[in-house]
Amino acid sequence: MTPQFQIGARYLLDHPRAVSLYSMRHIAREAGVQPATLVRLAQSLGFSGWQALKQVFIDHLQNTPETYANRARALINTPAEHAGSQQTLQAQITNLQQLQSVQVDALNQAVQWISQAKHVYIGGFRASYAVAFTLHYLYRLFRRSVTLLTAPAGTLEMDLDAIHPQDVVVIISFAPYSSEALKVFEAAKAANARIVSLCDSVVAPMAPGADVVLTFPTATHSFFPSVTSATALVEILVEQLLFAAGEQAIDDLQRREMRLHATGAYIP
Repeated sequence: MTPQFQIGARYLLDHPRAVSLYSMRHIAREAGVQPATLVRLAQSLGFSGWQALKQVFIDHLQNTPETYANRARALINTPAEHAGSQQTLQAQITNLQQLQSVQVDALNQAVQWISQAKHVYIGGFRASYAVAFTLHYLYRLFRRSVTLLTAPAGTLEMDLDAIHPQDVVVIISFAPYSSEALKVFEAAKAANARIVSLCDSVVAPMAPGADVVLTFPTATHSFFPSVTSATALVEILVEQLLFAAGEQAIDDLQRREMRLHATGAYIP
């Protein structure tokens, strides 16, 4: 980016709420650039103009979840005729329908880099841990060089020290974003490893600077962000990784499955 573009982009990233609320001229004045610079910046990022870029920040603001307690309070005060499982189920269906717009090119690039990586590290913490564990569990069925990053007894830093430039780090996170996920992101950048970010927004802290970004919606009628579409995205990713691995993956999967049966992991 040109120096002026860098100044404008930094302001947008540091003040996302202001971008969604104020005019382009106000943002330009606060950032210290000309309004035309913001227009050209938006176009250089692939948007038709400033308003299209601003809409990204508006959507992010609208989709940023309230505190769990506030959402729970609103939920229990919902009139009976507007509450119930059908509303929650419809929200999940809508999230999955929106997932159909996953960028094919980005997914293909993620599959290529993950498949070619010397080692794959997967990080997801707190509410994102279940999704990260699912990806790790499924991928480990036909690939050994996969590590799930955890933080027991404060040992996360030791795991991050093992990341090398030939590796790929997959980070899964959604708002409110965990500090551990950001720590993994920064460690991967410092190690010059490729980063595949699965998150709820293109302006999530782990999105700018990632090599590939795949997004998923988390809207829900309940008090807690939905992970349904995130889990579906992970299942799609694993399926494509299996295709990329080919017959070797089938052999590894068969051996692993036979061993699980032989060791009594499954009930006969």
